[in-house]
Amino acid sequence: MDTNEFKKHGHNFVEWMGDYLENISRYPVKPGINPSEIKDQIPFSAPEEGEDMEKIFEDFLKIIVPGVTHWQHPSFFGYFPANSSYPSLLAEMLTAAMGLQCMMWETSPAATELEERMTQWLRDMAGLPESWEGVIQDSASSATLVALITAREAATGFKCNDKGVYKEKTMRIYCSTEAHSSIEKGVKAAGFGKENLVKIPVDGNMAMQPAQLENAIINDLEKGYMPLCVVGALGTTGTVAVDPLEKIAEICKKHKLWLHIDAAYAGSALILPEYRHLRKGVEYADSFVFNPHKWLFTNFDCSIYFVKDSGALKKTFEITPEYLKTDTGSSVNNYRDWGIQLGRRFRALKLWFVIRNLGAGGLREKLRYHISLAGLFKDYLLREGTFELTAPPAFNVVCFRWTPEGFAEKEYNNLTRRLLEEINRSGKAFVTHTMVEEKYTIRMVAGQTGTSEEHIDNLWNLIKTITHEITRGENKEPY
Repeated sequence: MDTNEFKKHGHNFVEWMGDYLENISRYPVKPGINPSEIKDQIPFSAPEEGEDMEKIFEDFLKIIVPGVTHWQHPSFFGYFPANSSYPSLLAEMLTAAMGLQCMMWETSPAATELEERMTQWLRDMAGLPESWEGVIQDSASSATLVALITAREAATGFKCNDKGVYKEKTMRIYCSTEAHSSIEKGVKAAGFGKENLVKIPVDGNMAMQPAQLENAIINDLEKGYMPLCVVGALGTTGTVAVDPLEKIAEICKKHKLWLHIDAAYAGSALILPEYRHLRKGVEYADSFVFNPHKWLFTNFDCSIYFVKDSGALKKTFEITPEYLKTDTGSSVNNYRDWGIQLGRRFRALKLWFVIRNLGAGGLREKLRYHISLAGLFKDYLLREGTFELTAPPAFNVVCFRWTPEGFAEKEYNNLTRRLLEEINRSGKAFVTHTMVEEKYTIRMVAGQTGTSEEHIDNLWNLIKTITHEITRGENKEPY
């Protein structure tokens, strides 16, 4: 392909992308396909000769698009969103065109310095401590692993990197029973062993109980273990519960434990003055992560990891073979020393485009709108009288189950599961679930970029139609 062909196809692709995003509501949110249906349409072997881009794009439209779950669909209410925006998409195109390798200042000075400034912008927008320094990671999972490893090294005088984990006492990590699965994965990857992840019970609001945390720490000390780190949640995955971070911070300070705060989703809400009260205790954390790629309209992947002591972070991960030595040295940030990856993408550019194009005020307005949509949906549920909120509504997330009259309590889980399956089977909307105190719970997250009141109304009408059909005895196939 030469430059002229590239320009021709590039223009065609941009036209398609614009049409796709403008008309995305015409697609089913989730495709109704079976396993292997896509790969069976793709040859087992690579072609020996090159193929025309027209044919490749034709197969993209025929094979790939029909098998996509459309995360940018305004009726995508599942998981947490991976929302995007036009300025972010434009920046991603430029990033791909330049193909930068941003491992250190020398390889991409502009990328490094823009990343430094963007983390400062977000830190200040969220009202986080001015002394904190930030770096862009790929995801909160990676950031949490980095936090655990740094906590390990800081607590052991950086000996584990040299001698191995098993030269030290058995280290213990603490989180709530509602914490994200990435905590357990990080504990395994860092060599602590998942048996040394202590999961603390939660209260009626699904938040960690500080008294139970301190009891667990004291018990471990009595057994000769080494309490190392607490992971507090500013927005759990299941119900977006917020742990009592100030009390947890006091316990960490008392027992000299590292405090890492996982704010992957809800951290974006800190840019709203009305949610600043949630920062209470955050200033005592050693590390903090949140994802603009979830609720700040920035394409995946883009996770901001803040640390109180960047020196400890760099000492944990820095390694400088001869081929990476430069003259700039410590006068610049070489972000290859701030995490696991050596090679790094130019993620800061899309943040710059999004924040400048929408403005801090525009971002706040959009988040408030999403929160109002969740409030609208909650009101629909409560007015109907046959639904139960299984957790306090938080931010733009509503957790509920279906509890119609005439059915026993033990049937509500199956009924709610059936409702979710029918919603997703329709292709008109997509929701996901969690379990709250053994209650099968549907999570409705109003966070997609293009979601509006119309899409909330459509979801509600779909729910009413499905529940009416089920209670009339229709669709009697097994759950």
